[in-house]
Amino acid sequence: MSTFSDSEISNKKLAAGLTGIFLGAFGVHKFILGYTKPAIIMLVVSLAGGLVTCGVASFVMGVIGLIEGIIYLTKTNAEFETTYLDAEKSWF
Repeated sequence: MSTFSDSEISNKKLAAGLTGIFLGAFGVHKFILGYTKPAIIMLVVSLAGGLVTCGVASFVMGVIGLIEGIIYLTKTNAEFETTYLDAEKSWF
């Protein structure tokens, strides 16, 4: 049984989707969903890895964030809740 209301799910889905699209390289969308470890991984890879690889790692993290943001926004509230809030699927 869910502990989230429909408006809370919609708000989390919208916030995670938009930040995934616009700030995905930094893992902000994962922080919003409460996935601290994957968020820190994305942040470190983007910043430290981006310096070492001349931005390639940051680009890759940005593409991952973009894809995840689109996936979040295209799911129904029930699918989003089941997949990302209840089951805590942290990648794609």
